[in-house]
Amino acid sequence: MSNLLSIKNLCVHFKTQDLYVKALKGISFSIEKGESLGVVGESGSGKSVTALSLMRLLAQPPAEITQGEILFHKEDLLKKSEKQMRKVRGNQISMIFQEPMTSLNPVFTIGYQIDEALILHQNMSQKIAREKSIELLNQVGIVGPKERVNSYPHELSGGQRQRALIAMAIACKPQLLIADEPTTALDVTIQKQILQLLKKIQQEMNMSILFISHDLAVISQIAQRVLVMQKGEIVEEGLTSKIFKNPKKNYTKGLIACRPTLEIQTSRLPMISDFQEGKEIKLPLKEKKEFKGEILIKVVNLSKHFPLKKSFFGKSVSIIKAVDKVSFEVEKGSTLGLVGESGCGKTTLGRTILQLTQSSGGDVFYKDINLSKISKRKLKLMRRKMQIIFQDPYASLNPRMTVGSSIMEPMLIHNLYSSKTERVERVEYLLEQVGLKKDMIHRYPHEFSGGQRQRICIARAISIKPEFIVCDESVSSLDVSIQAQILNLLKDLQEKLNLTYIFISHDLAVVKFISDKVAVMKEGKIVEYKDSNELYTRPENPYTHKLLESIPSISFS
Repeated sequence: MSNLLSIKNLCVHFKTQDLYVKALKGISFSIEKGESLGVVGESGSGKSVTALSLMRLLAQPPAEITQGEILFHKEDLLKKSEKQMRKVRGNQISMIFQEPMTSLNPVFTIGYQIDEALILHQNMSQKIAREKSIELLNQVGIVGPKERVNSYPHELSGGQRQRALIAMAIACKPQLLIADEPTTALDVTIQKQILQLLKKIQQEMNMSILFISHDLAVISQIAQRVLVMQKGEIVEEGLTSKIFKNPKKNYTKGLIACRPTLEIQTSRLPMISDFQEGKEIKLPLKEKKEFKGEILIKVVNLSKHFPLKKSFFGKSVSIIKAVDKVSFEVEKGSTLGLVGESGCGKTTLGRTILQLTQSSGGDVFYKDINLSKISKRKLKLMRRKMQIIFQDPYASLNPRMTVGSSIMEPMLIHNLYSSKTERVERVEYLLEQVGLKKDMIHRYPHEFSGGQRQRICIARAISIKPEFIVCDESVSSLDVSIQAQILNLLKDLQEKLNLTYIFISHDLAVVKFISDKVAVMKEGKIVEYKDSNELYTRPENPYTHKLLESIPSISFS
């Protein structure tokens, strides 16, 4: 193999009127032709800044590349003009971004957006470009490419959108593909398909890949070498097998240990801070909890249908059964894990249980109260006992309200506490309960990290002392170390406040760690419902087998 890209002593600083951050502190590494290089680290370690620096996509200001070289075919990209860089981007170096919905233009079809790159870089005619676009969609495994080429981004599933982004990225046969967290928000089966697709394309095109992820299991599936980044520096690098089998740095050991596994089940997850002093970490094993048999939530034949087509007279002639006659029970103080692929109905089920979405049939009982039959006034009173934590904490918080006001808002709605002073004291107490400082009460959401924002959403959810919380993919967008902190926090709060959870996730390892029972959903139905340990050790349904086989594990095959 010969050298394709060399980064030498790259420094990137962010400077505003109030802030000065050294995002990259003189990093150096190289990528060979046809090689896969993984980059891992926590949020804020400099992974994405490295990728954006290679593409020359950092906004300057506030970003400034203060020194270093980015040699691509021995030519320094930092010395190229913007016009010259436009010939490199998308042509010789392409990038797949983390969130496909924000990376694709919503007003243009998928085909138009792929055509654009081919016409611009390959000088193809519109007709030939369209034929090539259909061929690319077929290559990345999109079913019905001739029809899908005319689809808009919102008409595709998450996995299909990610495949469309890959088709755009490989359209001009780039020599280097940068994949920035391309599978983070995908369920395990789609993630496995995307990783297999990238490996297949790499072999066919002899393409180099720079794969960025916080999930070391995913990196082990695709990367030959790995860089471990922390606070803008490369702290460890080498062959993936050697680094993961015998990590030298405590930080790397912490990253590996933070992720829940199916093999060893502990009562808590270790955190990176536990490894900083180099002490041996021993956590007690997870014990099976005993419950008193009190049923808090009972779901009976619950259904939610959405009309796809209506007749001239407004009658539904075609429907999608998002939730189809689902039944189960959740004991007080327990956690029910709800798993399945994207589109299986998990989120719709959670929202329908909380009556945020009106059901099409069936009943939801909270103790002896049928939530499906009570009045709006009574339902409002019941909402004190039921809360939800959403997947995206930034979208869940009003950017114009301080976090103190956001946490206090449910108290005002339900007329809790007699004065503002009491409510402020409650907010300060809640912030400390979720591991934040009470003097953060006057800050705004944008002033916090993703993990801190999720803690704020948890504080808001427990502010009115609920008994039942639906956690809807509440840790899926967090890196492994922050994920461990949030999962430990949810467990601590459950024990302290006797909370009952429905925990929705596509990550089966996380679900096993936190759940007492697990329900597996497919196409709106529950296909398997068991005790957590039993389901993972003795699954019966073929679909459950498929999900379990798709879970990435640190391997070196």
